[in-house]
Amino acid sequence: MSDDFPLGLLFGLLALLVLLSAFFSSSETGMMSINRYRLSHQANSGDSRAKRVVRLLARPDRLIGVILIGNNFVNNLAASIATIIAIHYFGEVTGPVVATSLLTITILIFAEVTPKTYAAIRPERVAYPTSVVLEPLLKLLYPLVWLVNVISNSLLKLAGVKSVEGGGDNLSRDELRTIVHEAGTLIPYRHQTMLLSILDLENVTVNDIMVPRHEVVGIDLDDSLEDILTQVRTSQHTRVPVYKGDINNIIGMLHLRNAARFLSRDEVTKAAIVQEARDPYFIPESTPLHTQLLNFQKQKRRIGIVVDEYGDVDGLVTLEDILEEIVGEFTTDVSEDQEIHQQEDGSHVIEGTANIREINKALGWQLPTDGPKTLNGLILEHLEAFPEGPACLQVGNTRMEILEIRDNLITSARCWQQGRLARARN
Repeated sequence: MSDDFPLGLLFGLLALLVLLSAFFSSSETGMMSINRYRLSHQANSGDSRAKRVVRLLARPDRLIGVILIGNNFVNNLAASIATIIAIHYFGEVTGPVVATSLLTITILIFAEVTPKTYAAIRPERVAYPTSVVLEPLLKLLYPLVWLVNVISNSLLKLAGVKSVEGGGDNLSRDELRTIVHEAGTLIPYRHQTMLLSILDLENVTVNDIMVPRHEVVGIDLDDSLEDILTQVRTSQHTRVPVYKGDINNIIGMLHLRNAARFLSRDEVTKAAIVQEARDPYFIPESTPLHTQLLNFQKQKRRIGIVVDEYGDVDGLVTLEDILEEIVGEFTTDVSEDQEIHQQEDGSHVIEGTANIREINKALGWQLPTDGPKTLNGLILEHLEAFPEGPACLQVGNTRMEILEIRDNLITSARCWQQGRLARARN
């Protein structure tokens, strides 16, 4: 136990210091790399380990301070011991050089790169156990940590950093969209689609999804009573607008379940029909869908009349229309839409009144939706004139061939994506 004992003890102490350096290095990376949202969820679920990590991360300046104080202390002590050992074997001249070279390589591999890489890949496995040591160590070294933080935080204030408290993890809408996209199999694809659709509600207005004016089916009080009753008995809609002469003169909305009240009478009058109609609910055409969804809930309504800035009726929108933007079509198979007819060569014959957003959803295309709402309007916008006959044009990577024009309206066009038609023919 004579001359070899001190050297053996120094070698053991040096190995211990390298392990401690690896501990501090991995804890720093693990703490900073941990998923804050999973951590918050686990802490809210009552996980004591997660709560401990949350407390440490609440003041990252103190956490980093205690980690770096510990890391620098063990690294400097390791350097001193390594120098003593090297001088013993290589002399006072060569010893320090050898100690510096060998210790640098050792620290780099065993105390920096390896533990930090592992901590970056498995942050929870490192952060939770190391927090057991770091929390009491922070209390023990608090005066020194406080002094270091006072100086460093003063320098940060000069750089424009006013607060060093953690918790600034608020997500923007685009950031949340990215998280949903990158969730992979953790969130089923169907649920991802619904979440993204909810985020998109703000970018879509009622004007984008409404039933256009010319497709609105309603009861015209100027029609004969016999025609009105036939329409009530055979209507495929649950609610229909009641108007007089022109749809701009809407009197109310009739729920057909209330029709039994006047149909059961011996004598039905138009006044009885109007009496059962509820006051119309008007909606500005530029109302975002997320706002209108809340308005429907507040007003206890399921259908509204969309009006433009002049008060003229543009169409109508229902609660079901908004919900379908989130969950998809309830009863209609989009691929079998009557306005979109797939051809054998891979192209599609589309009616001019087809909604562009519905075309994009049905076919997976990217036609512009920030301008005209229908295919007819999109074609006319790009041609900048009404065509005198069949014509061809290209919008983005979608090619269009006008097939039929009637009453100043492009009634149908043949459309296909560039490159897809050739592959379909092959």
